[in-house]
Amino acid sequence: MKNLRQWEGKRATVFGAGVSGLALAELAKDLGMEVFVTEQRPLEEGARERLRSRGIGFEEGGHTPRVFETDLFLLGSGIAPRVPQIQQALSQGVEVMGELDFVSPFLRGSLLGVTGSNGKTTTTSLIGHLLREEGVRVSVAGNIGNPLASAVREEAEWVVAELSSFQLHWARRLRCSLAVVTNLAPDHIDWHGSYEAYVDAKANLVRALDPTTGMAIVQRSELPLLPPVSQTIPLSWTEDGEGEEGGVTLIRSRREALLSFPGLGKRRLFSFDALSLLGDHNLENAAMAATATTLVLKDAPKHVEEALTRFVAPPHRCQLVRELGKVRFVDDSKGTNVAATMTALTSLPGTKVILLGGQGKGESYGSLAKAVTEWARFAVLFGEEGERIGKALDDAGYHRWSLVRSLNEAVPLAYDKAEAGDSVLLSPACTSWDQYRNYKERGDHFRDLACSLKERPELGVS
Repeated sequence: MKNLRQWEGKRATVFGAGVSGLALAELAKDLGMEVFVTEQRPLEEGARERLRSRGIGFEEGGHTPRVFETDLFLLGSGIAPRVPQIQQALSQGVEVMGELDFVSPFLRGSLLGVTGSNGKTTTTSLIGHLLREEGVRVSVAGNIGNPLASAVREEAEWVVAELSSFQLHWARRLRCSLAVVTNLAPDHIDWHGSYEAYVDAKANLVRALDPTTGMAIVQRSELPLLPPVSQTIPLSWTEDGEGEEGGVTLIRSRREALLSFPGLGKRRLFSFDALSLLGDHNLENAAMAATATTLVLKDAPKHVEEALTRFVAPPHRCQLVRELGKVRFVDDSKGTNVAATMTALTSLPGTKVILLGGQGKGESYGSLAKAVTEWARFAVLFGEEGERIGKALDDAGYHRWSLVRSLNEAVPLAYDKAEAGDSVLLSPACTSWDQYRNYKERGDHFRDLACSLKERPELGVS
């Protein structure tokens, strides 16, 4: 760790006792700070015991004036700027710091940040996998289950971190060596207030690059949305040809990804056939991951195609969970925004019966309705947003939909509407919080329901 005595003896109030907040509190304690944790909701007993065992004070079920007895407000992932206590602290001149600014100076390896609207977790996991296959000591952390504050304790040459817009909103001092922005589309508008503010938060990752040596991998079409950097590697698709100069190109006719970059020349990254993941969007994720690995190694990975064939994707992301009577059941529960669901609809082959609904994020469903009209045989709607999505479908002239209360009704109905060769696709375009604790629980429920169905003889044998 660097600057171990920087915070010694100072007081910190940590907002949020989720995964990242608890890890932040423990790191602050290790740095010699007097730490107090405040959480709006009741804590689980495991969190209470964890804090007590470290001698960390806490409160739960709301924020009291005790939070202001501090030198520093430390914000766990997801804490919004509109929280009244944070607004009051800013007005009183109390230092407010996000997770990334506090933790990043203590990381032991170079930081490779991954952000974007969709594909972050898969791309982050792929980069970590490819680097490990090449013998690089790597820590995979961030908004992927392993908090960045915990990665401080890991000996790594590179820290590959999935970073959310919530985390990046507060980033002012963050520095990283390589940035990957998978894609940009409206998401978390309810949190950020506007799409422009959301993109600006994502752009903080690019701003964190070293102005002379930092490199960014982005979508070519999204270059105008991001700050310029000295070395940008844009990704694009083409039907044929030799690929774009100074970028990475996915060539449909040749079914391969090519990289052209100064100092590395032009080389094939991988054949599409090496990737077992479903959908064109995962080819983009793999191309960005292979490009990032090449830049880290300063040479082409020796075993990238073999490594891709061994990669096991994170669950709930266009994951095939069952085939029944020539109907595929695909769990894309992580599709929690309109853009993610549209990607799943358009990237996966064949016709779909789509399951849509949950708790919304303040998005419009007009573009989603158009995609459903083109790609779905039928739509089954559920949850808080079901009626709103149904209205959008009606407005688009699409009336092949039914509204049900929950997945318990939605999954059997979707199978009943499917025909041989179809996919029953759970890609809800909404969060799960109206009926589930998280998207994982929703995806597991979908899988269990799909596995409980009995085969329809008229569809033929799988």
